[in-house]
Amino acid sequence: MNKKMGILIIIGLLILIGIGIYIYVKNTTSNSDEGANYEANRTSTETNTSEGENNSDNENATNTQENTSSEENQTNTSDSNTTPAPQIVEEQLSTFSTRIYSNDSNRNKNMEITISTLNGTIVKNGETFSFCNTVGPATSSKGYLEADIYDHNGKKKKGYGGGNCQVSSTLYNAVLAVPSLTVVERHPHSNHVPYVAEGKDAAVAYGSYDFKFKNETGNDIKIQGAIANGTVTMTLITLKAQ
Repeated sequence: MNKKMGILIIIGLLILIGIGIYIYVKNTTSNSDEGANYEANRTSTETNTSEGENNSDNENATNTQENTSSEENQTNTSDSNTTPAPQIVEEQLSTFSTRIYSNDSNRNKNMEITISTLNGTIVKNGETFSFCNTVGPATSSKGYLEADIYDHNGKKKKGYGGGNCQVSSTLYNAVLAVPSLTVVERHPHSNHVPYVAEGKDAAVAYGSYDFKFKNETGNDIKIQGAIANGTVTMTLITLKAQ
């Protein structure tokens, strides 16, 4: 009886050992398969991520190239549509000079100030030029000095801006030489002036007498003046766009 029980116990132990070995081997194989699957999945994920990044980089590069190309095309289109600014060619339209008859330094100074103000004045085509509005009042604050002028009765007296009428009269004669410049306003002096022929003077006095002309030449014109060698010279220059 005891011998049979011992044999049964040994057989039971062997069976338990066999079952334990079987379970161990199975678990080991299962863990190995799961590790292999995890590694495979991780590798696949990294591969997909790398491919996605490469695709994204390629798409970005393509988009960048397309945007650059688009900007270049826009720049080229803009450049091709830009119209170059016309060149302005200056041509003398007319000029006129008058002799300075007086040695009065104040009078000469006044004319220099007025010519300096007039120089470079642009009279656009169709516009009317006003001598008084351009030069403004002759005041001591602007550097004008007292010199001979005529009053309404033709009497000489001292006044600021004496000499300006020689500048306006010289300009008037330059305007008369151009048929397409129309005199709008002009006043004779109350007495004879020695620097122009009778009827060719243009008296100016801010607030009362003005000299005006309208530019109908078809082009803008520029006024230039100078005092040199005892003469006052006024020149009209046409500005032609080419």
